[in-house]
Amino acid sequence: MDKLLTFLNSTTADALTAIPGINNQFADDLIAARPFDTIEACLKIKGMNKKLLARIESTLDEDQPEEPSNAIVPMQEESPLPVKSQPEQEPPAKDDKPSFGARLGTALRSFVRALFKLILVLIVMGGIGAAFYFGLPLLRDRYIVPVEQNSVRVDQLESEVAGLKNQLIEVNSRLDSLDTSIEAHTASIQKLEEIQTTLEKQLEANNTETLNKLNQEVMMTRALDTLARARLYLAQSNFGLAKADVQSARDLLVELQSQTSDEALAQAISRLDMALGNLPDFPVVASGDLEIAWQILMTGNVAPTATPEPSPTVTTTAEPTLEVTATAIP
Repeated sequence: MDKLLTFLNSTTADALTAIPGINNQFADDLIAARPFDTIEACLKIKGMNKKLLARIESTLDEDQPEEPSNAIVPMQEESPLPVKSQPEQEPPAKDDKPSFGARLGTALRSFVRALFKLILVLIVMGGIGAAFYFGLPLLRDRYIVPVEQNSVRVDQLESEVAGLKNQLIEVNSRLDSLDTSIEAHTASIQKLEEIQTTLEKQLEANNTETLNKLNQEVMMTRALDTLARARLYLAQSNFGLAKADVQSARDLLVELQSQTSDEALAQAISRLDMALGNLPDFPVVASGDLEIAWQILMTGNVAPTATPEPSPTVTTTAEPTLEVTATAIP
């Protein structure tokens, strides 16, 4: 123990750090706490324990007998090293050239490797070329051509849609024109009704031939306007209002025919009866009957007995109306 205390009190920091388990910080703390009187005083230092003390003591025991042997062993070990290294360096010193067969074999191996690489490159390039040769037409047939065809169809559909839009605009304009014509005929019919009411009141007060003829002309004009509005309703496929107007026109013509006994009026009434029978189930045939009745009323000619084929389309243009000016009768 005295030897251990002497070592701890006198040794240097380098000697302490050479011992396993002691670092520089611990060596500095140990030197700062010297001198130590007992081993227990050493154990009070942070990091010091009995195991570490035993290690320091065993290190001191190992260092003392090995000092004389350390000076001899290196000399015995170093003396044979230069002798053994000389024969090991002799084989590389020999610079024998390879034989012709070896060089030929090496050249053949290099040629075969290069040829193999060339074949691989050709195979890869051939595969790429085949992919382009067969793949591009397939790609074109499956993707490019359908896209082009779809583009053409889309253009055609767009042009058709544009045409339909123009037709729709035209139809809307015609419908607006029909509405305007219907409103005009409605206003004219209302005005004629007022005129007829006035004339009937005057006829009750003073039944003259002039007033009677004027009343008949108003009734004819009112019937024509009503038939014209019925034809417009047919063009709008408004069969209910068209039938109502045909019935109103027929009633007016029946009253007028009872006063005049005109054969043309009787023929027109017969055609209107046919039209009423065909509405609303057969609007095309009814339209033909209305056309014939209209021609009879406008021209005054009696139609033949046989019924002609009805026209496939209904004329939607408004017919001109006869304007009648009522004059006050004194």
